[in-house]
Amino acid sequence: VASSPLRPEVVRGTDMLIVRELTGGIYFGEPRGRGLRDGGLRIARNTMVYDEVEIARIAVIAFDWARRRRHKVTLVDKANVLEVSQLWREVVPEVHKASYADVALDTLYVDNAAMQIVLKPSQFDVILTGNLFGDILSDLAATLPGSLGMLPSASLGSGIGLFEPVHGSAPDIAGQDKANPLAAILSAAMLLDALGETPAAEAVRGAVDDVLAEGLRTGDIWSEGFTRTGTTDMGSRVAALALKRLEHVPIG
Repeated sequence: VASSPLRPEVVRGTDMLIVRELTGGIYFGEPRGRGLRDGGLRIARNTMVYDEVEIARIAVIAFDWARRRRHKVTLVDKANVLEVSQLWREVVPEVHKASYADVALDTLYVDNAAMQIVLKPSQFDVILTGNLFGDILSDLAATLPGSLGMLPSASLGSGIGLFEPVHGSAPDIAGQDKANPLAAILSAAMLLDALGETPAAEAVRGAVDDVLAEGLRTGDIWSEGFTRTGTTDMGSRVAALALKRLEHVPIG
């Protein structure tokens, strides 16, 4: 772990994937907007909506990724108060029972899940959740490696995927040799995983581990006792070590 604010024994062994539904839920539901009630009272509304097809689609993605990993999915919701989450608790087990009996499935309320991510993150394999909760939990998970600059991500559609750092392009520091390239590099490793090139993906991740073990740190994860470096130097060092590892990895 590069520079986690948590104790090393808490974070050690953590390998977590958050599968967040990205095109539905409260960010896209109708009705939405702002207005005035009688008497001029300002109001605003957003609507959380999911149908069973949307839920099943993202559940399949989570279960498929779990099969490539440690065969465990945790559904995170707020089914004690939200009817939308209650539908998730109906549909996801149906998908599980129909096609994924080899994958363990459990459930957590989102508030408890947030606490567990901080207290014992290594218990999680794949977290499956909706748009709003996934947005929050994925940024919370940035505390585990110590920076958003360490977190890869992918937005996956039907045969199309966008692989990029969780933080996006960071235009505010463009051209300053400050950005941490590791999230982008690890996103490329996720792409290799998606293509079935797992040995190559492991080689890339191994190169990242090697560079961090050497003590190189960009500013977002730097602390006393480590060597501060920039985007170009960090990326070049990872690339060199990845190529060395890939010499021994069959591709295709």
